[in-house]
Amino acid sequence: MEVFRNWTNEHRQQFRKRNIAVQHRLSETGLFTDEALANLLDRHPSSKLDVMTMGSPDGPYPNALQDGDPRGCSGKVLIEAAKAGRLWINVREAMNIYPEYKRVLDMMYGEISERTGIRRFNAKGGILISSPTAVVPYHCDAKETILWHIRGKKRFYAYPATSQYLPDEGYEAVVLRERDEDLPYSPSFENNAEVFDLEPDQMVSWPLNAPHRVENQTYCVSVTTEFSTFASAFKNGVTVTNGLMRRKLGMNPSWYRDSLPAKAAKFALGQVLKKTPMYEQSLRDSFMTFKVDQKQPGYIVNMEPVLRHF
Repeated sequence: MEVFRNWTNEHRQQFRKRNIAVQHRLSETGLFTDEALANLLDRHPSSKLDVMTMGSPDGPYPNALQDGDPRGCSGKVLIEAAKAGRLWINVREAMNIYPEYKRVLDMMYGEISERTGIRRFNAKGGILISSPTAVVPYHCDAKETILWHIRGKKRFYAYPATSQYLPDEGYEAVVLRERDEDLPYSPSFENNAEVFDLEPDQMVSWPLNAPHRVENQTYCVSVTTEFSTFASAFKNGVTVTNGLMRRKLGMNPSWYRDSLPAKAAKFALGQVLKKTPMYEQSLRDSFMTFKVDQKQPGYIVNMEPVLRHF
């Protein structure tokens, strides 16, 4: 089976350089029906399952995702909760763990490799199951990322990866894992957003670190994949150094202002710093603030924050 329906030479030229949308055929695999997903959820380890809801729509980090406890719920109940509630479920690494999904992941990136000439990918893939009212807040990814939308309709907003939209301190917080992947947001950013209304079986790809956000219009199923490149590893190494310089030494470094030799030196130092307690101490704990309960309207029950230990 060919994965893509309408990949063109223009897509090849723009891949990883600009925002692109391409049609694919993943729904034809039969692996993303509610029945297949419920079965997948029943066997997926809880340590690799994120069930989240959206916080306040106000403030500099609107709709920040809050972690929940899915334990004790069957796959069928989690699917029902996604349809009825305000949930965003990430079945992390599902595309790598299970042979039937891994075969599809290999097909996806095998075809990208053939069409772009990029020889090798180390892709990881999760499956996203989300409510009709779900939103993914304004954020960026620290690796090269692709969204493969499969079922439902969602609106995808992409923004330039410049200092205005991706400030140094905000990206440092992502790499140092002080926050999830959220960035400070302003409604004025919409002036330069590129908007994609995603239909079933559409893939959207964007340049490294380009901020983006998502609004569902219906119950949705998608696959999100990520892979490392030298460009992403290099920038993240530099950013570790810059982030610790800012937080530990009170300095004001900048990815955007640094020369290439300065970045190279900071990259080398970053590889060392990541092995030190200085870096480890920057990593924040994750707390669960609600449980999924099929007996409650919306399936969400708030609780006192509890440290996630699984």
